[in-house]
Amino acid sequence: MAGIVGFYLLIWGLVFAGTGLFVGAFIPFITGDTLLFASGLIAADLAGIDIVVLAIGTGIAAFMGDQMGFVMGRNLGRPYLDARTGPRMKKIVVAAEKMYERYGWWSIVVARFVPWARVFVPWVAGIGRMNYHRFLTSNFTGALLWGVGLTFAGWGAYFIPGVKSVAYVIAGVVIGISVIAGFRTWRANRKDIA
Repeated sequence: MAGIVGFYLLIWGLVFAGTGLFVGAFIPFITGDTLLFASGLIAADLAGIDIVVLAIGTGIAAFMGDQMGFVMGRNLGRPYLDARTGPRMKKIVVAAEKMYERYGWWSIVVARFVPWARVFVPWVAGIGRMNYHRFLTSNFTGALLWGVGLTFAGWGAYFIPGVKSVAYVIAGVVIGISVIAGFRTWRANRKDIA
């Protein structure tokens, strides 16, 4: 039982930290799509993990992470963000601003599926003083499609013939690639700061 609760908390914590605590800016692939898909895949194979609880909790964690980013962006503003980002990240923030300016409400939904945007678009929306209720609805929609949707997609993939027997291999490869990509991104960011 403790292992199952720990699994839930690990997934939800990583999803929340990905946007709410900027973790996704440095290790975007560990807190993103691959994590959700792999967690659904693992949940399908492990007895005791309720996919509905996992998926809804993941959606809530995604929702709360973006809410935190929005509120921090609104209250702390661009100077705070600029002081904590290197040259490479500043380019990403500018790209997030362009995405937000061009797509508005939809940028919050679509950003969920784009690693760099997932972290910074909620901040930019807060800095840009987006109407709170508009942000709330776009954040909810994005969290539902991304957090719940990708978790269920991983779970569903498990039941495709041939996948079941190699579920852990697939999950391990996906997580391994994510860790390597995350490490390379982290190293590139460290070089930009130095």
